[in-house]
Amino acid sequence: QVHLVESGGGLVQAGGSLTLSCSASGRIRSFPAMGWYRMPPGNEREFVASIIASGSTQYSDAVQGRSSISSNKARNTVYLQVNDLKPEDTAVYYCFASVAGRYVWGQGTQVNVSS
Repeated sequence: QVHLVESGGGLVQAGGSLTLSCSASGRIRSFPAMGWYRMPPGNEREFVASIIASGSTQYSDAVQGRSSISSNKARNTVYLQVNDLKPEDTAVYYCFASVAGRYVWGQGTQVNVSS
């Protein structure tokens, strides 16, 4: 089965930057669609960003213009850099991979943005 390992979360000052990483392992023959959702405290899960094998990317309105998602296809790894962090970016961030039309989720990594 596919397994996702996330890293890079933590406490960050508002206006700062962070980079999240997510590596997929298991029975994956090619780079899947990968990306991130997040769950702010007391709110529903929301889409953040995604990338597919072609390199096409998609961002939510909340992070567009200050975020960059990239990948290392050979290692089935995706990176999300978010700049100019805001307190509303505080959330548990969940990596996902879409494998054969099925979503596989990471365990989540906590991001706290303080002022």
